[in-house]
Amino acid sequence: MDDVRDVNIEGLSSPEDAGFGAYGLRDELMRALSRRGFEHPTPVQKTVLASDWRGQDMIVRARTGSGKTLAFLLPLLQDIHSGERIPRILVLAPTRELAQQTAHEAESLTQELRLSVASLVGGMEIVPQLKNLHHGAAIIVGTPGRVRDHVERGSLDVDGIQHVVLDEGDLMLDMGFRDELEAILGALPEGTRWLFSATMPEEMRALADRYLTDPLTLSLVEEGEQHTDILHRVYMIPSHRRLEGLVNILLWEHPRRSLVFCHTKMESIEIAQKLQDQGFSAAALQGDMTQNERNAVLASFKSGSIPCLVATNVAARGLDVEGVTHVIQLGLPDDQETFVHRSGRTGRAGNEGVNLILLSPPEAGRFRDMLRSTQMKVEWQDMPDLERIHGAHREVMEQSLLSAPLGEDYEECRLWAEDLLSRAEPKVLVAKLLAFFSSRTAKGYPLSEELERERERRRHRGIGKAAGPYGGVSGVRGGVSGVRRPRGTMVRLSSSRGPVQDVGRILNALCTALKVERREVGAIRLKGDYVLAELFPFAFSRLDQGRADLARWGLHPDGVVSQRHDDGTVPGRSNHSRTGGGRFSKPEQRGRRRIVKDGGKLI
Repeated sequence: MDDVRDVNIEGLSSPEDAGFGAYGLRDELMRALSRRGFEHPTPVQKTVLASDWRGQDMIVRARTGSGKTLAFLLPLLQDIHSGERIPRILVLAPTRELAQQTAHEAESLTQELRLSVASLVGGMEIVPQLKNLHHGAAIIVGTPGRVRDHVERGSLDVDGIQHVVLDEGDLMLDMGFRDELEAILGALPEGTRWLFSATMPEEMRALADRYLTDPLTLSLVEEGEQHTDILHRVYMIPSHRRLEGLVNILLWEHPRRSLVFCHTKMESIEIAQKLQDQGFSAAALQGDMTQNERNAVLASFKSGSIPCLVATNVAARGLDVEGVTHVIQLGLPDDQETFVHRSGRTGRAGNEGVNLILLSPPEAGRFRDMLRSTQMKVEWQDMPDLERIHGAHREVMEQSLLSAPLGEDYEECRLWAEDLLSRAEPKVLVAKLLAFFSSRTAKGYPLSEELERERERRRHRGIGKAAGPYGGVSGVRGGVSGVRRPRGTMVRLSSSRGPVQDVGRILNALCTALKVERREVGAIRLKGDYVLAELFPFAFSRLDQGRADLARWGLHPDGVVSQRHDDGTVPGRSNHSRTGGGRFSKPEQRGRRRIVKDGGKLI
């Protein structure tokens, strides 16, 4: 990629009222768009269609939910021969859900073109995929791992492929698919290569440099750009009361369809189960589910029978569900990019959405630091008190009751009501009925006083004085100030991917690889190409069995670090009054370190 040519998209876009007919699309595609009810292209579709796309390698930067799928399918289907039976177009996507959605879009556009679409995704039976390829599919959509498998088997003939699209390229790299992408791209013949990616981290640029030639770059995003269709709101909650805060917010906001993000698979299962216990209709979506289980959960979420879906970050850019009114993020996101892409699950296709994030006081300051370089407008609010939550819940119940349509059994119920009213005082009867129905739903938790007590403790200890009522100090980790935590063990982790610069990413790696919650990890110190991480007993006990998973994140445990201050104290042994939660507060307090090994195993 010798010369990246950035293009001013304003010069490419057609007038706002121009429909798809302005771009000379073939009749078969126009009829397919008409059947789907698509009349006007989105900005990314207009930008790509109006560009000089034929024969060009291209990089397109656009947000999720912006209509990227049609932006690459429409131009690439423009010149393909009707009835083609040789693979001509290959689309790679990071997740099974996104690949299947893309395949569905391709099928809806190609009915009159008599083209077959093959979906090659992991977690599904391979025999039907082999049959689809044998019968002749012109369009291949799949995940990197399964596509590479078919290429190496010889079941996917790539010699005739003319176009390849990397959809959500940055996410594919984040998920560790670089080897698969390089193997696939290296096996393809000459042709156009299109990369669609919301961000361009260094690893993504390196891949583009190697496999794209003089690409045309179209950018529809600005760093830190505010998504005008999404309202961002922070709710402050007490530390370690995340689930209770979520219950209160669901009662207060009453979202029609909500997507709740947490950090680990274990968390998603636990939260979904506890929400069910509270009377909410909720389900988890996480990586250990079979494909049939995932499809069933997604179908229920899309239909509205399960209005609350709890998911890990894998779903952040792999889902495209219409009608998600609220995204709820539990705790501090790993980084700014994760925050933005999670929020992009709502406010899609011109609809308004709400992005909520639940933060404790220690997390608030770090979140402010994360957004400092952006232009995002974020509302800050305390969790509503229980009385206001109950009032809002009553309003929802009343509205549902008074607006309920008369069913077929109305006459029978009316006679039943008359009989009951003849035997009971009306007010007493209605009160009993309301109490009965409200007893089947969550009541919420009294968190306001607990939040204020935590703030008061932090003020007395001098934490967060300059950060205002929602503030904290960047780098302060842990729970409620003044509460002693169990003794932690400091472990050294070397990085095979160069200098480490993101604490959130390390924390996420530890929680995911060790299958623990965030409270099991204490202080994290970045030391260039290695990391010092304080692991509490449960997390430390899982370190050996989590080595392989840590290696996928580029982290390798070297041993236990024994650290001593001049006064003999050791971080992690409740020295909070001296060092601020186990952290060195002054350079002169740093002591010597020892790496302890025994045959390569931690002791």
